[in-house]
Amino acid sequence: MGEPTIKVLVVDDSNTIRRSAEIFLKQGGYEVLLAEDGFDALSKINDYEPNLIFCDILMPKLDGYQTCAIIKRNPRFSDTPVIMLSSKDGFFDKARGRMVGSEDYLTKPFTKDQLLRAVHEFCPAA
Repeated sequence: MGEPTIKVLVVDDSNTIRRSAEIFLKQGGYEVLLAEDGFDALSKINDYEPNLIFCDILMPKLDGYQTCAIIKRNPRFSDTPVIMLSSKDGFFDKARGRMVGSEDYLTKPFTKDQLLRAVHEFCPAA
C-alpha cells in the first residue's frame, strides 16, 4: 500500500479558480474535493475530513471568515489547516484571517508552486 492520500478541499465560488486549483493539486498527487460556498464546504468537511482547506474570502451566503471560524470552533476540525484565498493582497484581510484561525493566506491568482508549497508546509506527511 502507498502512503495515505492527502485530501485537500478547495472552497471558492469561482468555477475557474476551483478548476485550476484542482488541476494543480492533482498534478501534485493530492485527492481534491471542491465546494462552491461555505455551506457546501461545511458538509464536505464533515463527510470527507480533508487534511487541508483552501477557502476563498469573498463568497455569497457564508464568507470565508465565517466558514473558517465555524471550522475552527469544531473540536474535530480545529487542527485542520485553513488557508484563505483572496484577490486582494491586503494587510487587513490577512490580520482578519488570522483572527478567525486561518494558518495562511494566498493571493489569487495563485501559481501551482504556491499551492503545492502551502500543502507541503501544512501537511508535513505530504
